[in-house]
Amino acid sequence: MTKYIFVTGGVTSSLGKGIISASLAKLLQARGYRVTIQKFDPYINIDPGTLNPYEHGECYVTEDGAETDLDLGHYERFLNTPTSRANNITTGRIYQNVINRERQGDFLGKTVQVVPHITDEIKRNIRILGESGDYDIVITELGGTVGDIESLPYIEAVRQFRWEIGSGNSLVIHLTLIPFLAAAGELKTKPTQHSVKMLLEYGIQPDILVCRTEHHLTMDIRKKIALFCNVNVNAVIESIDASTIYDVPLLMLKEQLDRTVLTKLKLSHKNEPDLESWKDFLGRLKNPTSEVRIGLVGKYVELPDAYKSISESFIHAGAKNECKVKVEYIPSETLTPGNAVERLKGLHGVLVAPGFGERGFEGKIEAIRYVRENNIPFFGICLGMQCAVVEFARHVLGMTEASSTEMNPATPFPVISMMEEQKKIIAKGGTMRLGAYACDVKKSSKVANYYGKSHISERHRHRYEFNNDYLKQYEHAGLVPTGFNPENNLVEIVELKNHPFFIGTQFHPELKSTVANPHPLFINFVAASLAFARKK
Repeated sequence: MTKYIFVTGGVTSSLGKGIISASLAKLLQARGYRVTIQKFDPYINIDPGTLNPYEHGECYVTEDGAETDLDLGHYERFLNTPTSRANNITTGRIYQNVINRERQGDFLGKTVQVVPHITDEIKRNIRILGESGDYDIVITELGGTVGDIESLPYIEAVRQFRWEIGSGNSLVIHLTLIPFLAAAGELKTKPTQHSVKMLLEYGIQPDILVCRTEHHLTMDIRKKIALFCNVNVNAVIESIDASTIYDVPLLMLKEQLDRTVLTKLKLSHKNEPDLESWKDFLGRLKNPTSEVRIGLVGKYVELPDAYKSISESFIHAGAKNECKVKVEYIPSETLTPGNAVERLKGLHGVLVAPGFGERGFEGKIEAIRYVRENNIPFFGICLGMQCAVVEFARHVLGMTEASSTEMNPATPFPVISMMEEQKKIIAKGGTMRLGAYACDVKKSSKVANYYGKSHISERHRHRYEFNNDYLKQYEHAGLVPTGFNPENNLVEIVELKNHPFFIGTQFHPELKSTVANPHPLFINFVAASLAFARKK
C-alpha cells in the first residue's frame, strides 16, 4: 500500500515547505523508494498561469503542459523525475471540478457543501498519484499556514483521509518557526506550541516537527517542544538556515528525518542513502576555481523568484564548470541606447529572460545589440529569442520598424507574429502553446553539438513565433534558424554565425535542468562566458 506524508506549515509563511518536502523525498529516493511530491495551493485561481510573477513568482510548466507552482521546479531539480498536472492542485480547480459535476447532475437532490463534497474532491486528488501504482510514497505539501481560512478544507480532508487509510499508513510533518529574540538572547518555542495547538483543534496531531531556526536547538529546547507538542524527542527536527538549498538534504540526513519517517510509516530502512553524486555536486558548487558575471535582463528582476528556474540552472551549470556564476539582475526597462554600454560593460555573458508585454521590450533589444556587436556570449529564452530576431531585423537587415505583433500589431515587418492556432483564442488561462514538443536540430549546428543529438524535446509557454516568411533573409544574413518543430516547421532555435555564443530558443531549457542533469545549453553558455572572461 502506498504511504502518504503531509507537510503543513505554521507560525509564518515562506519557511521552506517545498525544500523540506523535496529534501525528504530525495533521501527516501536515495534509499530506493519510489517517491513523488504534490502541492496543494489554497488560492482560487485555477493555476498560476495568469498571475503576475510579482504575485506568485515563476510559473513552472510541466511536460504535460500544466502551469504550476514554482515548488514543482524544486521537486524536479531534486528528484530528477518529471512532475505532471496531478502534482499541483489549487482550490480553484477543486471547486471547478465540483461545480462542473453539479451542473452535470451528479448531485441531483443534494445540497453541495464544503463537507463532504469539497473535501471528497481534495481526497480524490490525494489518491490519484498513490493509486497509480508508480509510487511507494506520496508527499503532499499543503500551501499556506495552519489557521488560514482558505486552508481549512485541506486540513479537514487530511484528517478524514488519515482516518480512512488507517494508522501507520500516513504521517504529518509540521514545519514551524523557532524565533530567536536577540534582546532576551533566547530561542522561543511558544509560537510553535500555539501553531501545534491550532492544528490539534482541527483534529490533527503532527507526528514530526521540523523547526526552522537561525541557531542550533539544545536538547532542553527539543525536550520542551516534544513535551508541549505531544511528539517524541527524536521527532523534533532542527532545520537550521543553510548557505544553499542543496545543503538541506544532507542536513535532514544528519537529523535522521528519513529514518524517523520510515520508522513511523513501518517501512524498511533498506540501504543507507546513496548521495555520493549529490555530495560531488555540492563539492564543486562550494569550491569553484573561477568566476563569471552574467547579466540577466528582464522585466521582473526585483523579484528573483520570477526567474527561479533560470537562477537554479546557472547553479547547476556553474558547478559542472567548477565556476561560480554571479548573476546580476538588470531591469530591462532601464536600458536605453544611451546607457546600455555603461550598464552592461564588464559582464561576461548576457541572458535575456522570458516575459510578456511591451514594458522593457526596447531595453532587451538594446542589450542584445550590445552583446551581438561586441561578441559577448548571449542566450535568449522565449521572448529573449524573439527580441534577438527583432534586433537583427532592425540593425542588420535594415528593417528599422521591425517588431513583434505582440508589441506593435501595425508593424510593417512582423518578424515575430502570433501563431495561427492562437488567433481565435480569447480565453487567457491555459491556452498558450504549453508543455513538451519535439524539435529537430540541424546536425551542423552548435546546439546539436551541445546536446549530442539532433532530435530533442523541450517545454514551451508562448503564443508568438518566428515568422517563416522572413526565413531566407535571416539565413542569408547569418542569424540561422537551426531547430524546427517537425510537425509545423515552427522555428525553435536561432544561432548567429561567427559569434562565440549567440543562441536563442523559443522553448524554456531552464525547466529541464536538474542537479543530476544540468542543461547542456546552460553548461555551454557558462563555459562560453568563462572563455570570454579569460580573454579579457
